[in-house]
Amino acid sequence: MKKDAHSMERATSNLEAIAQRIRTSFAAKDAAREKVLRLCREVIRCSALSIRAAHRYEFDESQASLDRGRELLEEVRETLSEYSELLHTGFAHDAQKEYAEGSITLALVTGKPVPEPEELGVSYPAYLNGLGEAVGELRRHLLDAIRKGDLSRCEELLSNMDDMYGILVTMDFPDALTYNLRRTTDVVRGILEKTRSDLSLMIRQKELERMIGALLDRE
Repeated sequence: MKKDAHSMERATSNLEAIAQRIRTSFAAKDAAREKVLRLCREVIRCSALSIRAAHRYEFDESQASLDRGRELLEEVRETLSEYSELLHTGFAHDAQKEYAEGSITLALVTGKPVPEPEELGVSYPAYLNGLGEAVGELRRHLLDAIRKGDLSRCEELLSNMDDMYGILVTMDFPDALTYNLRRTTDVVRGILEKTRSDLSLMIRQKELERMIGALLDRE
């Protein structure tokens, strides 16, 4: 009995066409990933420049760096519009986290309300980890205020740091959801304890100076 032409085709004859579609898909996704890696590195650089400018009280320059970072994050989202799973990778998370850290730091050192994650366009885990890392930047700003003897500013910054820590400790969820937020929170706790100790030492020193000054005035 003869077999027709169709039945004589090899069972794997369509495999190359399938493979080609897969290769094309992977190539497009890989190109998007490489582009996003470059963009994310630039976002992190912009965020670092923003924080550095904020510590130098160059607030306009700090905001300009954040604005550039935001544009780059928008480009990341557009590039990954067809590959949403890549938005949840480590490099995208780190870029959003650094941008959140810079934005929160600038807001708090300039006395503005803390920006919300939706306003920044970052994920909740990135926002919370950025919030935690911003505590370390506030400590740097507080130490500068200590050197200047600005006690009221120090107390304001420490109060902000306390509030931020108070939020972080309530996020008792698995690390898989929060991107290891527990570790960030533990670091924040240590920063707070050290900062509170530094500020208490400053207050005692100021009080001692006041008492010595009062004694000298009596002589």
